[in-house]
Amino acid sequence: MTETKHTDRRHPLRDSRVDRDTAQHIPDTPQTRSPSYKLAFNDNDFMFRDELRPVRLQLELLKPEILMEEFGVESTIVLFGGARIPAPDKKDTAKTKTLAELSKYYDEAREFSRIMTARNNGHKDNIIVTGGGPGVMEAGNRGARDAGGISIGLNIVLPHEQAPNEYVTPELCFNFHYFAIRKMHFLMRAKAIVVFPGGFGTLDEMFESLTLIQTGRMNRVPFLLFGKAFWQNIINWEALAEAGTISPKDLELFKFVETAEEAVRAIDEWPNQGPREEIDGREA
Repeated sequence: MTETKHTDRRHPLRDSRVDRDTAQHIPDTPQTRSPSYKLAFNDNDFMFRDELRPVRLQLELLKPEILMEEFGVESTIVLFGGARIPAPDKKDTAKTKTLAELSKYYDEAREFSRIMTARNNGHKDNIIVTGGGPGVMEAGNRGARDAGGISIGLNIVLPHEQAPNEYVTPELCFNFHYFAIRKMHFLMRAKAIVVFPGGFGTLDEMFESLTLIQTGRMNRVPFLLFGKAFWQNIINWEALAEAGTISPKDLELFKFVETAEEAVRAIDEWPNQGPREEIDGREA
């Protein structure tokens, strides 16, 4: 069997892909039929064992990292938001009056992504990244497509069937098993975080990101919440500060905006980026 040549290899050792292919043509014997004889990296039953969870976590971190690096992605603009928010032309299908009213943010997300994508002048920085699903996520990827640019979708396997939206750049469309690793990829290249109205998933992503910035585990970046009335209705931010569970200065970590244009200006004018050196209200 002729071995496949890989001119970009960094070592002279035999290629694992060649051994994988060679192992498919070995003699059929009781020994070779035994599961123990399968190459470990080509044995799905072995890879799915509970003991292999650390390896699967590592693979899920590595695959998007390697492919995005090969594609040239340098930095991202993170867009979080609800999957149930419809486009304005479909707001009649919304299950509640509030969801129908929130459909305006679909257009704002789409326009924001279009502006930010057009501003990167074809470079591979400040790339829009969403969860790859419907609703506001679709609007974000769609806006990048409107500008003729690329965008990233970080999908996740859910009990109900979910396919990535059609506007994600196919080569930058990823699927995850682990929520934690997915959230790492949202933030590893983030130059700004923009959050639209949403449900549990959006709240989870928003608060984890804010916590990382609040505690100094992540640099301060522009952090924008679209829809002041929505966010103030569901979260009593001032009560947290008054209770002392957060510092009043923690309320300066984010800003409310209403329109795409306002969001772009806020990003351009954002103060205090970089490491957060002082964390008020915490014992040393």
